[in-house]
Amino acid sequence: MKKISGMTLTEKILLHHALGWNRNDVQAGDILNLRVDWTMASELAWNGMNMTYEALGRPPLANPDRFYLALDHTVDRGTLAHDRRTQNLVQLSRHFAREAQLKYFYDANQTIMHTEFFRQLVRPGEIVLGADSHTSSHGGMAALAIGLGGADIVAAMILGRSWIQVPEAIRVHYPGRLPFGLTGKDVILKTLGQLGRNTVAMERTVEFTGDHLEEFSTDFRFTIANMTAEFGGLNGIFPADGQVLQTLQQRRDAQFREGGWWFEADADANYIETFRIDLNELLPQVAKPFSPDNVLSIAEAAGQQLHGCFIGACTTTQEELMLAALVLEKAMAAGFQPRETSNRLVVPGSIEVASNLQNAGLLEVYRRAGFHVNEPGCSMCLGIASDRALPGEVWLSSQNRNFHNRMGKGSLAWLASAATVAASAFDMKISDPRRWFETMDRDRFARLIASRHDLPAVIYQTPQAENAGIAAKKNGRAQTHAASPISGRAQLFGDHIDTDAMIAGEFCHLSDHKEIGQKAFYHFRPDFVQRVENGDNIVVAGEGWGSGSSREHAVWALQGAGVRAVIAKSFAYIHKRNLVNEALPFLIVREEAFYREVKDGDFLQIDFAAGTVKLENKIYPGQPLPAVMTGIMQSGGLVPDVQQAIAAN
Repeated sequence: MKKISGMTLTEKILLHHALGWNRNDVQAGDILNLRVDWTMASELAWNGMNMTYEALGRPPLANPDRFYLALDHTVDRGTLAHDRRTQNLVQLSRHFAREAQLKYFYDANQTIMHTEFFRQLVRPGEIVLGADSHTSSHGGMAALAIGLGGADIVAAMILGRSWIQVPEAIRVHYPGRLPFGLTGKDVILKTLGQLGRNTVAMERTVEFTGDHLEEFSTDFRFTIANMTAEFGGLNGIFPADGQVLQTLQQRRDAQFREGGWWFEADADANYIETFRIDLNELLPQVAKPFSPDNVLSIAEAAGQQLHGCFIGACTTTQEELMLAALVLEKAMAAGFQPRETSNRLVVPGSIEVASNLQNAGLLEVYRRAGFHVNEPGCSMCLGIASDRALPGEVWLSSQNRNFHNRMGKGSLAWLASAATVAASAFDMKISDPRRWFETMDRDRFARLIASRHDLPAVIYQTPQAENAGIAAKKNGRAQTHAASPISGRAQLFGDHIDTDAMIAGEFCHLSDHKEIGQKAFYHFRPDFVQRVENGDNIVVAGEGWGSGSSREHAVWALQGAGVRAVIAKSFAYIHKRNLVNEALPFLIVREEAFYREVKDGDFLQIDFAAGTVKLENKIYPGQPLPAVMTGIMQSGGLVPDVQQAIAAN
C-alpha cells in the first residue's frame, strides 16, 4: 500500500472511521460510510427526533452508552414550573432516557449541552454527530464534531454509522501572540470580521493552527470551534497536542483520561487555501446586529448604550467566566458601582463550572456587581426560556449569535467576550476591558484556570480504515434528484437567510407539520404563508440558504406552508441534508444571469431530471447532487432509507 500523505487532520479521522473503504487515503469529494463514536441532542432537538424515532418503530440504539442527551435549551426554574411546552419537552426526553437506559443523560439545568460533554467525555480523533449546529465546539478537543439535523442523528444512533462527502479544507493560521486578557471570542470575531460568514468556510472543514498553539487552552479552542458554525464551516478542529492531553488527564472519570485517536495533519496536507489572522495587535472585538461577522473593534463600538448585559451560553467557557469575574472585581476595587438595573445575568455552563466559580469566590463577585446568577442552560442566547430581551432592547452578550429576534422578539443583540460584557456592565455602555487587564494578577488567573507550562508529550498514530463490514456508499456520478417537474411562482429572498428566520425557536416545540408551516417566517416575513398559498411557492434565494441552527423544523415549516421547491446559489450543509432527509426538492443554481432576471412572482418550471430551471423562454442549468443524496430522496426521505438499512441488517 502506498504511503499515506497529503491528508488533513479531518481526512485522517474520516479515514480511520471509514467502513468498507479499500484505499489508505481519502480525498475531498469521496463519499464514505462512517463508524460514529457519539451522537448527542438536547430536549428541544429530541422533540423532532422522537417523531423520526417513532416512525422507525423505536428500534434499539446501536450503543446507548454513546448517546448523550442534555436538557438545556428551554429549561429554567420558571419554565419548569409554569410552561406546559417546556414540561412536555422535558417529560418526552426523560421518558426516552429511561426507555433507552441512557448512561449519559443530564436532566434540566445540570449542564449546557456542550459544556459537560467537552469537559469530561469527548476525546481526540472521535467522530461526534449532534442535533445542534454548535456540535462543532468539540473540535477544540481535536474531535471531528459535526452538527446535523435530528433525523440524521436518529439514524446514526440506531445504526452506529452515518455517511459524509469528504469536505474540502481550509486552514486558518494565527501567527503571533495574543495580548493578555483577549480570548477565543475576540479571535473568532476577528476571523469572522476579516473573512466573512458563509464565505471561504462554507461547507468546508476549518483546521485552526497557530505559531504558539501551546498557549491556546482547550477552553480558548472550544470557543473558536463553537463559532465555526457561524463561520459557515462543516466543522472546526484544532490539533491534538499537549493541551488536549492535559485536559484529558484532569477529568473526573479515569475512563476518559486516555484513549481517542491521536492524528496530525501532514506537512503537505491539501488545503484549498490558508488564511492568516495576526494576533499580536488584536483589540477586543464586538459584533453588532444582525450578523456575527458585522464586527467592529472596541474603539469603534465604545459608548454604545445598553439595556442589558448577558454572560453565558455554550460558547462562554469557564475560563471566560473567570476572567470576566476578575474584570468586575478590579473595577469595583477601583470604585466602580453598578448602575441600577435588573438586566444583568450570568449563567455558568454546568453545575461543575458553577461550583468552581463558587469555590473561587467569583459567583459572589458577580452578585456584588449586580448580576443575577441563574442555573445552567441556554437562557437568553435562544430567547425562548424565561429570560428574554424586550422589543427594542439592546443587549451586549457573550453568546454566539445576534440574528433578528435571537434574544427575544424585536431584540438587538451585540456580541463580545465575557470580559468586554463585564467591563460594560457598570455604566451599561460598551467599554474597553483592557484597562482592567493591566493590573490584574496574572499568576492568580493562571492558577484559577489550572494553566501549566509543562505540557505532556503526544505520540501520534497512523489512521487505518476498516476494510471489512458495511460497504461504502457508492460515490457514483453526481446527479440531480429525479423528482417530478415542478412549476410555480418565485418568492425571492436574499443571502444568508438563517433557520431562526424560517422558524423561530419559540415554535420548535410544535410537532404537527401544518401547524409548524403556519409559523414559517412568522417574525421575518409575516405574509410568507399567505403568498405560498396564493401560488408563490418556489423559494429563490442567494448564498447560504439555511445557515445557523440545525433545526429540521425549518424544513418542516417550508413543507407545512406548502413550499414546492427551493432554488439557491448555495445551501448551508446541515439544512441541505435536512432537505434531503425530508425529500423537499431543491436545486443549486449558480448562474448569475438567472438571479438578475428573476423577479418576485415570476413563473418558473423546474426539471429535476435535467437539473434545470426555466424562466420565460430561458433555461438555466443547476448543479448536480451526489448520488447518495439522490438515493435518499428517491427512497422518499431518510426514514424509508433507514428502514431499508435496518431490514438489510
